[in-house]
Amino acid sequence: MATGWAGDGAVQDQIDATVADGVQRARRQIARGPGRLRCEECDAPIPEARRQAVPGVRLCVACQEARDAEHAANLYNRRGSKDSQLR
Repeated sequence: MATGWAGDGAVQDQIDATVADGVQRARRQIARGPGRLRCEECDAPIPEARRQAVPGVRLCVACQEARDAEHAANLYNRRGSKDSQLR
């Protein structure tokens, strides 16, 4: 329930905006086009099964896991933080 100057649907609007941002971020990260035969970071061969399962694949499993872990550590929801609500 929103209080003060916030409208009745302010909390749900904030949730919807956060979800929409997440969807847009995920769509930007989806690879397009033909997949690579070798990883662009370590030059390891990418198995045929992975190329068929992930269209536009550019990284081997090990490099993709490392990149995902790196990105997961950098996620921060400003809309949900107390500081952003005070501004």
